[in-house]
Amino acid sequence: MPYQFDLKNPLGILAYIVTVVFVAWVISRLIRYFIVLIIDSKRTDQYGKTSIQFLRNSVKFFLGILALFYIVLTVPTLRSKATLIFSGAGIIAAIIGFAAQAALSNLIAGAFIVIFKPFRVGDYIKLDEDRVGIVEDITLRHTVINNFENKRLIIPNSVISTDSVLNHTIQDSNVLSFNNFKIGLRADIDLARKIIQEEAIKLPMVMEIDSNSVDVRVIDIHESYIHMRAYVWMNEPFQEFMGKCALKEAVHKRFIKEGVDLPIPINKIEKI
Repeated sequence: MPYQFDLKNPLGILAYIVTVVFVAWVISRLIRYFIVLIIDSKRTDQYGKTSIQFLRNSVKFFLGILALFYIVLTVPTLRSKATLIFSGAGIIAAIIGFAAQAALSNLIAGAFIVIFKPFRVGDYIKLDEDRVGIVEDITLRHTVINNFENKRLIIPNSVISTDSVLNHTIQDSNVLSFNNFKIGLRADIDLARKIIQEEAIKLPMVMEIDSNSVDVRVIDIHESYIHMRAYVWMNEPFQEFMGKCALKEAVHKRFIKEGVDLPIPINKIEKI
């Protein structure tokens, strides 16, 4: 390709650089297109799709680096200057290496995430109370998490690879949901349990076959209420919060309709 351009003329060099960049861009697009086809294939499992998607994100970066080195090595003017710079670039290389530590650590951490698979694209993960959602993408630099407000959390790979990650779907998509209820001290516990069980099995994401398989226990008895908890298995972890909300509403309506005693706060009056 170099002999087709006048590499001694600035315009020729510019045209050559633009051509090389364009060719690299076209090759990158083609490779990424075929990778997308593989991702969409039904033969690839979730782990395979995550690895292929990470490879897809890496193609553009590495082809860009290769194109840059190709341009420097094939353009005589740039090659001579590059040789001059690199021949005495010990200090510059140290500065660039220090500045690139964060980028390199993110790159290595991203590769480790793909290799050791603590989570995959599509997994429902939780880092803390504020960082929770579905893994949408794993790039060379960061991991993208789509939270339940349809907002994207951009977390550097070096950070997320060192944090403790709660993965709800890595092996089994079924989750045990804790649903807490409060009833009055004089309430009929058996009736409250029956209502909770009946309303729980009406939820579409609940795994239980009948109401008796929903475990409802009395956790504690306080001075103004009885604390009950329903252990409900759900097969849709992404809809757990929605299911908890729907169950609380339905149970509260049934409590009122069937006269289940609700808790009343007890105000203590201190004698002066």
